[in-house]
Amino acid sequence: MADPSSYRPAPGQIPDSPGVYKFRDEHRRVIYVGKAKSLRQRLANYFQPLVNLHPRTATMVTTAASVEWTVVSTEVEALQLEYSWIKEYDPRFNVKYRDDKSYPYLAVTLNEEFPRVQVLRGHKKKGVRYFGPYAHAWAIRETVDLMLRVFPVRTCSAGVFRNAAAAGRPCLLGYIGKCSAPCVGRVTPEEHRELAEDFCDFMAGRTGTYIRRLEKGMAEAAEEMEYEKAARLRDDIEALRRAMEKSAVVLADATDADLVALAEDELEAAVQIFHVRGGRVRGQRGWVTDKVEAVDTAGLVEHALQQLYGEESGDAVPKEVLVPALPEDAEAVAQWLSGRRGSQVSLRIPQRGDKKDLMATVARNAQQALALHKTKRAGDLTTRSRALEEIAEALDLDSAPLRIECFDISHLQGEDVVASMVVFEDGLPRKSEYRRFQIKSFEGQDDVRSMHEVIGRRFRRYLAEKERTGEWGEDGEVAVDEAGDEGRPKRFAYPPQLVVVDGGQPQVAAARRALDELGIDDIAVCGLAKRLEEVWLPGEDDPVVLPRSSEGLYLLQRVRDTAHDFAIRYQRSKRTKRLRSSPLDDVPGLGDTRKQALIKHFGSVKRLRQATIEQICEVPGFGRKTAEAVAVALARATPAAPAVNTATGEIMEDDGDGTA
Repeated sequence: MADPSSYRPAPGQIPDSPGVYKFRDEHRRVIYVGKAKSLRQRLANYFQPLVNLHPRTATMVTTAASVEWTVVSTEVEALQLEYSWIKEYDPRFNVKYRDDKSYPYLAVTLNEEFPRVQVLRGHKKKGVRYFGPYAHAWAIRETVDLMLRVFPVRTCSAGVFRNAAAAGRPCLLGYIGKCSAPCVGRVTPEEHRELAEDFCDFMAGRTGTYIRRLEKGMAEAAEEMEYEKAARLRDDIEALRRAMEKSAVVLADATDADLVALAEDELEAAVQIFHVRGGRVRGQRGWVTDKVEAVDTAGLVEHALQQLYGEESGDAVPKEVLVPALPEDAEAVAQWLSGRRGSQVSLRIPQRGDKKDLMATVARNAQQALALHKTKRAGDLTTRSRALEEIAEALDLDSAPLRIECFDISHLQGEDVVASMVVFEDGLPRKSEYRRFQIKSFEGQDDVRSMHEVIGRRFRRYLAEKERTGEWGEDGEVAVDEAGDEGRPKRFAYPPQLVVVDGGQPQVAAARRALDELGIDDIAVCGLAKRLEEVWLPGEDDPVVLPRSSEGLYLLQRVRDTAHDFAIRYQRSKRTKRLRSSPLDDVPGLGDTRKQALIKHFGSVKRLRQATIEQICEVPGFGRKTAEAVAVALARATPAAPAVNTATGEIMEDDGDGTA
């Protein structure tokens, strides 16, 4: 533990202006990011006697080894920079909300020639219009099924669309009137896009226009005695009304607002958000966080708004944001939200009426979410803690291994030999720190030698980082970080307490030998053999056998299996890339687009190889110099042996797609 006075800035060194500050630990990793109207006043609060600090703040300042800051001109800039740094560095002492589930969205792919309506999860894509999030995917599908009567937009995948276009026949939805069948030309791309945009307008809350239009059309059809058309319009109106009933009216028709509510205790906090569009609840989502920093309700609200709107823009940021408590810099946060939206955003606490009542409902949801999370979390924490304690006891470690790294080797008959490194912290995977290796020092199959190389490379990088960031230097002198370390949690900067290798005694011995050669003797090593799930230790003739019901064994198996899967995926990707290589890959400056143009023009690599330079120049985008380079590359490449039909002995022609 560091003494905060050892890195306290000199009096008068800290500017009295807005800015963002970072605390770093002894490994130069950023562990906390904060912002302040006055850097001088805010940072002075961290260097009080420890007894005067909140326990979490005291833990942070004693873990830190240095502090630095960046001055900005406005509080809005400070807010944006704080969000960017928290996202970039992932500081361990900052509040970070975790989605308690992966919420589904109703998405319309307006970035395609024929927009498609579908259910999507995960990160949002550019050019796609999203509605939600929803609690259940089936709720989206029921709504879409009702609306396709009126807005028959394409819902099929790209493969189904291409097959229908090639066959000249639409799918079942096209026959029953729930798709306008653009695949077979029943509507033009412009007409289909107009349908998709109308669908989006209806989902965005502009419902009255379409209902009135359909009612007018129904009345006109009835007057003209087109009763079948009138009946169809009547059914369309009923379908839209049923779709609207699935999201109850909670506020006035024109209200677009997000309501954010919190439930918290001393250790954790849960946030719930209701998305209201056109007066109706269009989506709901929630997060949970550990209160790893000393933060009040206003601070939690500010962090929630940063995470909720940090990547959003335009209509995704509503006109009103209703919160239980205003952030400390409420005006700056409102300006930041307005900048994200492109127009004025109101940030306030509801005081009366329907909005206050709805906020109470959101708060009840937050309380229930926190209670449910604590029920699950208690079991998870207990299990993980027991697993780490069992591992420490079985391997005779001084303390529980809070950071475990596991290595595995993968190859196919000695080719494409690769290795993986996965990281588990506090019993949970830390995917951002997974790493992949190619075996470079030799060719062929030798798992023991490969393991020695990988462990050596990983920990040489650790020692290099340790020296570069100034932890130690030669002859006891402190090394200077000339590169200006960015503090990102990567580049092998943190050592594990335990190294696990996938294998038995030979692999463990190789790993231990690699560490010994580097002079590292404070990191434990073990191996987990697949056959009997035995745990091997360096220099031991007999393995450690953990009970089959042991939580420690289960955690080691999970770590080992994760490393194995990660290595296999990398090995397969390398093999696939190698098998798909083409002679055209050797042509400098020839990208995928022009490669495809060549293959499309000539039909195959074989025909391209037979073409003259003048014929290659006929392809759009190819000059004589590039054509000559293509011809030279193809001449140097040795054609693959022709394929033979083993049943008939017939030599099969090469009509490939450029992957020869």
